[in-house]
Amino acid sequence: MARSRIKAIALMGMCFALFMTVTDDTVLNVALPQIQVSLGSNVSGLQWILNAYTLPAASLVLTSGTLGDIYGRKRVFLIGVLIFIIASTTCGFAPNLPILIAGRIIQGIGAAALVPNSLAIVNDTFPEPKEKTQAIAIWSAVSGIALISGPVIGGILVDVFGWQSTFFMNVPFGLMAWVITSSYVKEVRNVRQQTIDIPGLLLSIVFLGSLTYALIEANAGVWRSPLILLLLTVVGLSFWGFLLVESHSSHPMLPLKLFKNTTFAVVNLVQVLVLFTFFSLLFLFSLFLQQVQGYSAVAAGMRFLPLNMSFVIGLLVSGWFSTRFGWRLTIMLGLIIAGVTTLLFIGISADTEYGTILWKLVLAGFGGGLTLTPIAAAAMSSAPPTQGGIASAILNASNRLGGILGIALQGTILTHWLTSHLRHSLSEWNVPSGFQEKIITQALRNLAEIPRDIPSTISTVALQQEIRNAFVSGLHTTLVIAGLLLLTGVALIFILVPSKLKERSQNGKVY
Repeated sequence: MARSRIKAIALMGMCFALFMTVTDDTVLNVALPQIQVSLGSNVSGLQWILNAYTLPAASLVLTSGTLGDIYGRKRVFLIGVLIFIIASTTCGFAPNLPILIAGRIIQGIGAAALVPNSLAIVNDTFPEPKEKTQAIAIWSAVSGIALISGPVIGGILVDVFGWQSTFFMNVPFGLMAWVITSSYVKEVRNVRQQTIDIPGLLLSIVFLGSLTYALIEANAGVWRSPLILLLLTVVGLSFWGFLLVESHSSHPMLPLKLFKNTTFAVVNLVQVLVLFTFFSLLFLFSLFLQQVQGYSAVAAGMRFLPLNMSFVIGLLVSGWFSTRFGWRLTIMLGLIIAGVTTLLFIGISADTEYGTILWKLVLAGFGGGLTLTPIAAAAMSSAPPTQGGIASAILNASNRLGGILGIALQGTILTHWLTSHLRHSLSEWNVPSGFQEKIITQALRNLAEIPRDIPSTISTVALQQEIRNAFVSGLHTTLVIAGLLLLTGVALIFILVPSKLKERSQNGKVY
């Protein structure tokens, strides 16, 4: 078989794996309301379903690159695919929330192994610069296609086959990736002796896990409880310990010296803010469209298309904007568009027509997409070429961190405001405290349902409308926070990133 055909088939295998992992992020959002009803989950449970995947994916992505260098990228990739297939099957058959969350954790471990190594395999398979650029462009385009099609595919699967099918769909993609990689990809490893930063890895997992757990469990309004205070203490100590270990390690998982470059540090922080907003919008608007406005899963998925399509269009045209106006101005322009538009969302109500929301989704998605390519270019240009691999992994980790914080923090804020708003309304209606807690608990599990034994003095229609209004009240708060964070990113770029980014030569000197 011709070498060019073998390389094309190998690229196809990497694209199958990438499509599987990216759609797993977006497909699940439209399945959440059905999972909530099926497994009796509250908002905290839904946050865990999402973050149980993202946590290990973020924690292990830096280490998986090192494992690929030591033991072979093909081997680590295949292990990741196998883990992902087994975990997806476990999730599909999960009879309860704990098993589903456990399956999601294992999925995240698999994703951490296969995503960075898939790009490394593409890089190794296409050594010629022109071919490499084309192959990476195709690899990236598949990610965009998955982002666009994920909510639609998820909506159809959920409505026709149930939420379990969103996990079972990963199995054929995973098997195709496994067969192709086993047959057509050559093994590549780094002959240079490397070691794994075990202390740094463990401390990063403790830090991210404790932080996420504290944010999600604070939904119950117990910020001053002994458990939350203990978790926050662990967060502080593990973060301090991580910085201490990384600063003294001869083989750090996270080279802190990279962050001495202001541009590298700032653009990674800004990427966290962008993904914080994007993932929280997907999470919160999935609940809004289905449980507040009553759309089916497939109808909600279709209504995410403008957001996702404009996000991908922003990614595609950001190169042209960057060439014409520079990376710095392009990032700022995208942040301003996304930030202002996100703030404009506060005008929506429970009964707002989708047409009014549509153009805001388009602008928010376009602004967010416009920022990511120049952010990556600025980060990679400000890092020494000899550390390009770890710089890329750090960008991937900041991407995941933004998603973790967006879902955990914004879900907690939404829950707090929904509970506060609803408790105030029920108190004004003189509803007994026992029934108040029962109504609030049910609302957090499913906005569309209310307890059957509520006092006869309460109108069912009025109560349902008030629950919807309470959700929107919480949604408004999260939107203000997200919009202000994006505009803060504009200030950070304007003040701290130079107008002309300095490049580094191979020896690390700036010119």
